[in-house]
Amino acid sequence: MMDQSNRFSTRGLMRLLHGGRAASLQLIQSDSDDDSDSAWDGRLGDRYNPPVDQHPDTRDIDYSEIKEKILLETANLGPKADYSITRLLRQRQLGLCRNSSFSHGECSRVASHFLPNNFTCTDSYVQKAFCGIYSQDGNIFMSACQDQYIRLYDTRNGKFKNFKTIKARDVGWSVLDVAFTPDGACLLYSSWSDYIHICNVFGDVENHTALDLNPEERRFCVFSITVSSDGREILGGANDGCLYVFDREQNSRTLKIDSHEDDVNAVAFADVSSQILFSGGDDALCKVWDRRTLREDSPQPVGILSGHRDGITFIDSKGDARYLISNSKDQTIKLWDIRKFSPKEGLDASRMAVIQQNWDYRWQQVPKRALKKHKLPGDTSLMTYRGHGVLHTLIRCRFSPSFTTGQQYVYSGCSTGKVVIYDVLTGKIVKKLSNHEACVRDVSWHPYEEKIVSSSWDGHVRLWEYRQAEYYEDDLAAVNCKGMEFASVK
Repeated sequence: MMDQSNRFSTRGLMRLLHGGRAASLQLIQSDSDDDSDSAWDGRLGDRYNPPVDQHPDTRDIDYSEIKEKILLETANLGPKADYSITRLLRQRQLGLCRNSSFSHGECSRVASHFLPNNFTCTDSYVQKAFCGIYSQDGNIFMSACQDQYIRLYDTRNGKFKNFKTIKARDVGWSVLDVAFTPDGACLLYSSWSDYIHICNVFGDVENHTALDLNPEERRFCVFSITVSSDGREILGGANDGCLYVFDREQNSRTLKIDSHEDDVNAVAFADVSSQILFSGGDDALCKVWDRRTLREDSPQPVGILSGHRDGITFIDSKGDARYLISNSKDQTIKLWDIRKFSPKEGLDASRMAVIQQNWDYRWQQVPKRALKKHKLPGDTSLMTYRGHGVLHTLIRCRFSPSFTTGQQYVYSGCSTGKVVIYDVLTGKIVKKLSNHEACVRDVSWHPYEEKIVSSSWDGHVRLWEYRQAEYYEDDLAAVNCKGMEFASVK
């Protein structure tokens, strides 16, 4: 285990702690993924029940462009009608569907009735599972564990079979993030190290390459990594408050941006152009950067999104350079439109809210005062989602895939061992997947199939799929009647 005396950073937050007697100032060290096993092991059980927003505020999203886009992508745009599967099948049988087949939106609408609800496959490790993601084509699943091994699974043709295990190098405490190159030929991983490592996926011989970020901090960690659409640039967010860009062709760090007042926990590219960057940090802010105008000597974000009350643990782009979601230690996910930046009032409000936090999400219970529902002044988010827990570690959230769901859902891991799926437009929980005994840190939805993989600190990686409930005689009789009805109209 690493020496904890080295863990304190000059970027630690000065927070005013109001105790039972006199107030005192305390230096809080970097409070992202720790390198100490003295923290909670992620097993809160019934001790924390994340509050669910029974009546989400949809006033902003109801009049937004994203609502129209999602309704269009799920064939729900237009006058309300009977959207049942039975009606869709009948229309197709009568030849009323365009090209005698379901549209992409209608397929997404049908798929919404068959969300994953049962785990069908699992793999178990001795230590905590930290990361788990599908490749862009969905043919490979990659898992990273605290035992310092990266495992690759063949997921073609309904399989979930481990075909390669790679020993990660230069790992401090655990591998904290992983990524595929767009072509799926290489994988990258980061940890408490000065380097991001890259390794080939295929072949009998492993070729590990260490990409030196040349940081100034003595204790350095990259919490989040992602790769540009052409595979050339690697973007990372680190504990020194900086963004790093590494150019694979030049084999050197080409950019270091002083971006946040505290740890940078999350980074993402806005779309396939890879020109717009997103970052999120422990200062509770999401920042938007334009790669084309970014200068190391005078870094200025295009805009800032504020509204969270505590540090951001993850961000995910919708992929259209307009919308993103952020997960936060304030126990919420927020949806943002980057065309609607926050005013100075919002930045000041978020900064004050962070300063007033005097609890540590890694090993303490969520205080009631941290669960405030009213918006901060200057909060420009379109929607807030509540009902999952963000404790112990940097829990991830993502948009559901466009191909099968029209991106009508956002889903998140949870500190209580669940996967929580929200409807983007209503803010309501549509599904909870429960079978883990510790926090679910990462979740990944197959890009082309209705499958979700959850990675948990209980050491299990679970594959979730839809399973039909048991049939009863009355159900079969109803199905037979429908079949006779369809036959009569041929």
